[in-house]
Amino acid sequence: MPRTMLSKPLWNTLAVFMQQSGLIYHKEEHCLTFEGILYRMRTGCPWRDLPPEFGKWNTVFRRFNEWAKKDIFNLIFKLLSEYSDTEWLFIDGSIVRVHQHSAGAASKENESIGKSRGGRSTKIHLAVDNDGLPVHFELSGGQTHDIVHAESLVSQSPPSDFVIADKGYDSEAFRLTVKQQGATPVIPYKKNCRKADKRVDKCLYRYRHLVENAFARIKHFRAIATRYDKLERNYASMLALGFIIIWLPMWTE
Repeated sequence: MPRTMLSKPLWNTLAVFMQQSGLIYHKEEHCLTFEGILYRMRTGCPWRDLPPEFGKWNTVFRRFNEWAKKDIFNLIFKLLSEYSDTEWLFIDGSIVRVHQHSAGAASKENESIGKSRGGRSTKIHLAVDNDGLPVHFELSGGQTHDIVHAESLVSQSPPSDFVIADKGYDSEAFRLTVKQQGATPVIPYKKNCRKADKRVDKCLYRYRHLVENAFARIKHFRAIATRYDKLERNYASMLALGFIIIWLPMWTE
């Protein structure tokens, strides 16, 4: 079996959650379509260059685009992550380069594409659970500071006892928000902070690599490590599909 394809047990698990979504059903042609989308996600090839074994490239893209409009991939991702263990919640942001093919969207919105000295980029804001499994993500332009999406990341994620983040989230307002939601912030202070008590739970903070590992795993997929999609919703759907692939083994015997 090619490494870009799902095994039979994984596909059977995915089919169950497809039906639970209520928006997409287990049909034989959907299996081939999903494999085509997965191939594109893993390799980063243009849609037009999909191998003919997956059917017509425009059929695969059209279905992906329709499913993205209905937010189906994100819905399945939320179903898979519903029972995540979020006693510890780790958050962070990571920048991805935007390819020139992603330019020219027929939209008045910026589609979460930012401009900086390094070029055009998109930032992924991610929250993961105790096991480093993704539970929520958001997109923004690459120049957006991490703290801008911090409160939203925490509020949209399942309740937690501890929220762990790096110095980029050093903000008393954010710490207060975390406490108001019943969690304890584990965020180191910057060197120029004048606060007298700068103590932080170093034993817990050392596990912050879990969110960094999640970024490393998701960026194995070339169409995620580099953004080729013009529309934010399509790139977000591709990202949600990547998280689905990470979650599926957790639900498969």
